[in-house]
Amino acid sequence: MHVSNKPSEIIITYALGSCLGITIYDPVAGVAGLLHVMLPLSKADPEKAKIKPAMYVDSGLSKLLGICYDLGARKENIVITVAGGASMKKAGDDDYFKIGKRNFTTLRKLLWKNGFMIKTQDVGGNISRTMALRVSDGFVTVNKQPIGTAPAMAPG
Repeated sequence: MHVSNKPSEIIITYALGSCLGITIYDPVAGVAGLLHVMLPLSKADPEKAKIKPAMYVDSGLSKLLGICYDLGARKENIVITVAGGASMKKAGDDDYFKIGKRNFTTLRKLLWKNGFMIKTQDVGGNISRTMALRVSDGFVTVNKQPIGTAPAMAPG
């Protein structure tokens, strides 16, 4: 997880297979954050979640929002983009644990319960993704393809 209010920064995460990349951007405050989560729920390993809360969708999202709010982000301005949640099994193999799908379902439930909507998403399938977030304007790319910008902002 990384959060910034420095317009010159680009935040990148790699190898989003079943993992999710979650970006938060507040265009008014100029605050941007990117979270790379591996598993849906911290209750699976509460001790590990205390040490690495960003590893889990529930505890990671809470921590990301908290840091963004501390830097001046406001709930009503937040734009959320999500990528990843793939099934990394070979064609024909059963994805027994369905981690990617469970990660995304957990995220959607948490966002809905807290009054957030996903603006843009690139999830599912069976490819690994790289996600980048430009702090200056909230522009997001996945595998170098644009998938989202902040409202009324043009890609640059």
